[in-house]
Amino acid sequence: MALNLLHANDRPGKYPESWYAATATPGVHYPSLSGGVRADVCIVGAGYTGLSAALHLAEAGRKVVLLDAQRVGFGASGRNGGQLGSGQRQDQEVLERMVGREDATKLWTLGEEAKDLVKGLIAKHDIDCHLKPGVAWTADSAREVRHLHDYGRHLQDAYGYDQIEILDQEACQAMCPSPAYVGGVLDHGAGHLHPLNYALGLARAAAAAGVQIYERSEVFAIEDGPQVEIRTGEGTVRADHLILACNGYLGGLNDQVAARVMPINNFVAATEPLGDDAARVLARDVAVADSKFVVNYFRLSHDKRLLFGGGESYGYRFPSDVAAKVRQPMTEIFPHLRDVKIDYAWGGTLAITMKRLPYLARVSPRILSASGYSGHGVGTATHAGRLMAEAIAGQSDGFNTMARIPTAPFPGGPKMRTPLLALAMTWFSLRDRLGL
Repeated sequence: MALNLLHANDRPGKYPESWYAATATPGVHYPSLSGGVRADVCIVGAGYTGLSAALHLAEAGRKVVLLDAQRVGFGASGRNGGQLGSGQRQDQEVLERMVGREDATKLWTLGEEAKDLVKGLIAKHDIDCHLKPGVAWTADSAREVRHLHDYGRHLQDAYGYDQIEILDQEACQAMCPSPAYVGGVLDHGAGHLHPLNYALGLARAAAAAGVQIYERSEVFAIEDGPQVEIRTGEGTVRADHLILACNGYLGGLNDQVAARVMPINNFVAATEPLGDDAARVLARDVAVADSKFVVNYFRLSHDKRLLFGGGESYGYRFPSDVAAKVRQPMTEIFPHLRDVKIDYAWGGTLAITMKRLPYLARVSPRILSASGYSGHGVGTATHAGRLMAEAIAGQSDGFNTMARIPTAPFPGGPKMRTPLLALAMTWFSLRDRLGL
């Protein structure tokens, strides 16, 4: 049976007990689907991808029905680290080798469009999500520092990107006084935000534009034909087009996508407010991600908590003690926080691909899908939603560029891919610890 994490770790219809949920702008409870509905476009999944697609389609005059099995922003969109990064999930140098310089340049441009889109939607719809500039990439070895510095210069020289600040050890320590890091770069063009408030704001904008949003409306079957029929437990949608925006919660709705997009779990903790001691974590109000294969990422909240993400798992269930799962990497980065109180700890399910790049596909003439953002979804997922809306309108250049990214299926099929991935990730984690 295909992996489906919709019900494995959460209470039905309830957001996790996260700091995001505790501080979110109160959202609307949208109804469940009951009976039959007709739409130009039906979208399954009310995260960033689905909300963005719905908003852009509705603004273009389409009748849109948006279904979610749980709540708006329930999945990774409401639980992630809140980092709005530049470019794609992979470095431009990797993309140049993978798809050639021409398409790599197009992908860089699309990545910059994604950041601008998020910032523009927040401004246009007055979404209160504490958007701030600055994401740093830090390294724990001289070799990794050289790589980051060289990459920053490559972005300047090859792409004209002048938002990178080079951080030597002294500058890195002045920004983030952790004994683990010896240098890095700071991207002033990137940013960080409250991810659940951003999702809820997109939902309000979509509903105002005429989108019919239905929560607690899990899709159990899809029948493709002259029209697409989408069936939930209590209702049916018939639509000219279908968008699958499920990411790690796709389950068995489409075998082609499920073969290439794997759900994994990641974990975040929020400490008690640190007050003046927050400067011993970050002296600048930026987000940080390090260069480890299993990335540690963190930032300060607007009430001076450390929001720290780290650790992954590859089965159905979250660990019984999520706080302990996160505390281990957190105290490796900040030993002085070994005994700090953790007020909130939560898990979430994202989705990855083999190449850590998103998978956009036209899986049939009437069905589009976008998922597999691999930890780079705040901008990329929002942008993918717009690209699919444009593709339905016949403007598919951007969608086609993303769809050309080579995306191989995971080896071993549904039964073997999870243990094979766990074995590989254990190896890469060991390499991190050994400094290889």
